[in-house]
Amino acid sequence: MPTRRTILAAALGATLPARAAPAAPQLRRGISLWPWFSLTKEYPAPRTDYAWPPFQDQRPVPKRADLRRLREAGFDFVRIPVDPGPFLAFDGTLFRRRLLDELDDAVGLCLAAGLDVVVNVQINEATHHWNSRRLIADRQAPNLAAYRALVAEIARRLDPARTVLEPVNEPPQACGSTEWTAIQRDLLVAARGAAPTLTLTATGACGSMVPGLQALDPKLLAGLGPLTYVVHFYEPYLFTHQGAPWMRGEPIYRALNAVPWPASDGTLAATLAAVRRRMAQDAGRPPAEAQAAYAETEAKMREYFDARPDRNFLVHGLSGVRGWARTNGIAPEKILIGEFGALRSDARYVAAGAADRARYIRDLRETIEGYGFGWAYWNFFDGFGLVTDDATRAFDPAVVAALGMRMPG
Repeated sequence: MPTRRTILAAALGATLPARAAPAAPQLRRGISLWPWFSLTKEYPAPRTDYAWPPFQDQRPVPKRADLRRLREAGFDFVRIPVDPGPFLAFDGTLFRRRLLDELDDAVGLCLAAGLDVVVNVQINEATHHWNSRRLIADRQAPNLAAYRALVAEIARRLDPARTVLEPVNEPPQACGSTEWTAIQRDLLVAARGAAPTLTLTATGACGSMVPGLQALDPKLLAGLGPLTYVVHFYEPYLFTHQGAPWMRGEPIYRALNAVPWPASDGTLAATLAAVRRRMAQDAGRPPAEAQAAYAETEAKMREYFDARPDRNFLVHGLSGVRGWARTNGIAPEKILIGEFGALRSDARYVAAGAADRARYIRDLRETIEGYGFGWAYWNFFDGFGLVTDDATRAFDPAVVAALGMRMPG
């Protein structure tokens, strides 16, 4: 009876000659598959464990047909975010082994569809226990050793010819943090010891944003084998995250809508009128809070329209990545814009939002490719998704075209 390992090997195709270093995946056009290994059933504090199975039953999960259609559309790799919480909570148990086997199966399914894979260990900051504060915030984080061991264990199971490991998603430390430099090197050393030829990713602090990469000295990661450098780019957030309900620390986003792209395609008056309409329908927000949020929204929107962001804004925004790469002798193909995208507009408030979203995605994708960088679009599912909704999984033709892809048959 074939084992899980032999099934996975079959998906990889013909093996390379003995002792030959495997060719690393060329990450050019990818897409994230959250929440395949996310959205958990965590027990409330003071417990620190999860129900079994730990992932929510109703979360959307890609099917074999979805993966086939992604390949037909022109994607060459997928990025699988993996919440480490359940793996760490079930350490030392049969359940941990079962979770790792499920991850193996997911990777194998993608490989069989002709898609290379980036496995991204993505800490869930919303959890009360297995979050960055306990895992990677500093070298004294109580569960850093366990996290490091998990990174190494995942690395050991991946095939270097078709897979890449991204050990951390959006590190929270300040840009240029020496603490992050030390932690990242520690994690990469552990992964490299487990997988000598596997491509690993490195990233800057402050959420993997451009300033974080600019503050990263790659010489401090010397001797760690093949590395790809990851940057996330969602600028300007006032456009890409308009209407985002989860950004509770910044109250303007909840009612923000009808923000145009480029800014010259709209007016301040029209955007503010749309914000007022949306706020009027938000009965859950106290009047004083709504008033303060509107005042801040008006100020931020004045800044937005005064700045008039357009394609040149994106070119300038990513020019720092190109400059960093040139200064440090990093080839453009070793840079991955690991996340970018824009939240789908709510048609109840703004009918033209879909066209603005498609223009933004096209402008940014073309800018990324113009610099020679690879990219991974966020996301297949959810409000940022390539699909119009998670139930039908119908590809959005406007987004497909904006990404330079073709509609699958």
